[in-house]
Amino acid sequence: MLLASFLIVALAYLLGSVPTGYLLVKLFRHEDIRSVGSGNIGATNVLRSGGKGLGAATFLLDVLKGAAAVWLGTLLASILLPAMPFRDAQALAAVSAVLGHMFPIWLHFRGGKGVATGFGVFLVAAPLAALSSIGLFAIILLLTRYVSLASILGAASFPVFAWFMVRGEKPAPYIAAQIFVSLLIILKHHQNIRRIANGTENRFGARTHERKPA
Repeated sequence: MLLASFLIVALAYLLGSVPTGYLLVKLFRHEDIRSVGSGNIGATNVLRSGGKGLGAATFLLDVLKGAAAVWLGTLLASILLPAMPFRDAQALAAVSAVLGHMFPIWLHFRGGKGVATGFGVFLVAAPLAALSSIGLFAIILLLTRYVSLASILGAASFPVFAWFMVRGEKPAPYIAAQIFVSLLIILKHHQNIRRIANGTENRFGARTHERKPA
């Protein structure tokens, strides 16, 4: 059982750790995205660096790798650990994939903030709640133009949406995974929170001369 659980964790972590933004920018622009803007490998920094198409592709691929990690992790659990509740397997794979994105072994454990990958893992594990959270993200972004604030509030809202929208059994590991991932995403935005409080946070779509240092 321990070995099977390790295999699920390893598979989900390795899928989550694929640094899509870094690879896309390196492949198509021959640049290291970590040396541009905020230095983050996520979709927002890729987009702000001038790569609108690459930013969209980064977001989509980060969502897909998160979704694939949970789907494959749950499938592997059904084969190796048939007695494990599928929601527990989803929780294990979801946390592992998000940790992989945030702390990828390929980039010395310096990864992204987990928003798109977090959306992807819960798009499989709790689809209605995930869609509701991304909807709130979009509303906050439209109202404030702060991607970071929209990400924080979207992440914070997810466990609440999941509690009311997920049908059937909600075991403790499943609930704990939702709260843990949400807190991780919020904590990864600690510098953004400080800049929002200081009034120096970048607004989405601002012209270059309007932006503050990242």
